[in-house]
Amino acid sequence: MADDLGWADVGWHGSKFKTPNLDRLVSEGVELDRHYVQPVCSPTRTALLSGRWTSRFGPHVQRPTNLRAFPAGTTTLASALKQQGYATCMAGKWHLGSKPEWGPNHYGFDHSYGSLNGAVDPWTHEYRKGPWQHTWHRDEKILDEEGNATELVAREIVGHLKSLPEPFFAYVPFHAVHIPVDAPDEFKKPFAATQFDLDPAKNESLQRLAAFVAQMDAKVGDFVRVLDETGRRERTLIVFTSDNGGLLKGGNPYVGKVPPTPALSSNLPLRGAKAQLYEGGVRVAAFAHWKGTLTPRKMTVPMHAADWTPTLTRLAGREPSAGDRFDGRDVWPLITGKASTLEARPIYIPQGPRRAILYDDWKLIENDAKPDQPATVELFHLRVDPYEETNLAKQEPERVKKLQSMLADVRTGDLTALPDDLEGIHD
Repeated sequence: MADDLGWADVGWHGSKFKTPNLDRLVSEGVELDRHYVQPVCSPTRTALLSGRWTSRFGPHVQRPTNLRAFPAGTTTLASALKQQGYATCMAGKWHLGSKPEWGPNHYGFDHSYGSLNGAVDPWTHEYRKGPWQHTWHRDEKILDEEGNATELVAREIVGHLKSLPEPFFAYVPFHAVHIPVDAPDEFKKPFAATQFDLDPAKNESLQRLAAFVAQMDAKVGDFVRVLDETGRRERTLIVFTSDNGGLLKGGNPYVGKVPPTPALSSNLPLRGAKAQLYEGGVRVAAFAHWKGTLTPRKMTVPMHAADWTPTLTRLAGREPSAGDRFDGRDVWPLITGKASTLEARPIYIPQGPRRAILYDDWKLIENDAKPDQPATVELFHLRVDPYEETNLAKQEPERVKKLQSMLADVRTGDLTALPDDLEGIHD
C-alpha cells in the first residue's frame, strides 16, 4: 500500500515519474481501474483490514487518528488468515492505534515493524511533536534506529519473504509518498536535470517526489526478485493500492529537517484530491498480480478496499462467520474474469460531516450543514461523466431520493459515539 499516491503518479497512467516495476506488474496482471478507498489514511486501513465500512468502529476512524481503531477481538485480514495457518507480518505505517497495546501484534500479525502512528520523517522516523512523537517499533517495542524509513521497511519485508514458512501474508503499508517527501541521493540523481515545473521551488519539490515514487517502485521490484529467487512467485498473489488520492502540496509538521513541498501529486484527469470525496480523493491506482493464475486484463467494475478481507480470506479457504459482519464482498470472480458483473450493491464512503454512496454508476455526495452554509447534495453519473463536471442533483430528484434512502439504510450500522474507553485520550 502506497501512501498518498496520486492517480497520475504512476507510469501506466502517463506520469513523468518512473515506475517500471509497478508498470510491468500491472501489464502482466489485472488492473483494478475503479478501486475505491476512503479519502484519508486511517479509514482506508480500517476498511481494508476489517472488511467493514470504517464508520462501523466509531467517528474517530472516519479521519486520521492516533486512537485505537479496532475493539479487542475484531476479525482482521491478518487474524483470519492466521486461523487458516498463514504466517503473518507487516512493516510500515500502522496508523490504527498509536499505543503499543493497540499495535499490529494484537490483531493477528506475528511480526510487526515501522511506525505505530501516521506519517514520519524518512530520516528521523519521528512523528509530530507531542505524546505520539516516538513511534518507531519492532513488535510494539519502541526503538531508535538509523537509516531511511523506506529502505528499512523494505529490508524487513525482504527478510520475511526469504524466511517465512508458507503460506504467508505480508502487509507493506509504505510511508512513501506521504509528506515529508525525501529519498536517498541515488533516487534523486536521475531527476536532477528534469524540469517538472517552471517555478524553481515547485520543480525541486516535484524532483523529490519523483525520487520518492521511484524509490517505492524499486522496493516493490526487490520484493518480486526475492519471490523469483526463492521460487515463490507463482504461489504468491501481489495486490497494490494507495490509501487515498494524492495531496497537491504540503508543508512539514513532522520532527525532522525535510523542506516543505509546494507542489506534489496529480490526480488528473480525475477531479479532487486527498481528503475529498471526488474521484481524485477516493479512486486510486491499483492492481492484482498472480503469475500463471491471473490473465492480464482491466477490471472496470467498482470495488472497495473493504472487499479485500472477504475476498482474500475466502480465497484462503475460510468461510465467513456471522461475527465478521463484513460490508465488503468477495470480488475474486470479477478479478479472475469468471464473472463480468456481480449483483449491484452500494459502496459507502463516510467522512464525518460528509459522505458518498456509489450505486449502479451513480455517485451521491452529501455535505451536512455548517453554521454559515446550508447542506448540499451532489449527484454524478460516472459512466458518462467520470470527471464529475456536471452535478445532476436538481435534474434527477427521484434518483437523489433513492440514493439518500439507500445511504440512510447503510448508515444505520454506524457507531456514532466514541467508545467509552477512548474518551479523554489525546488524539
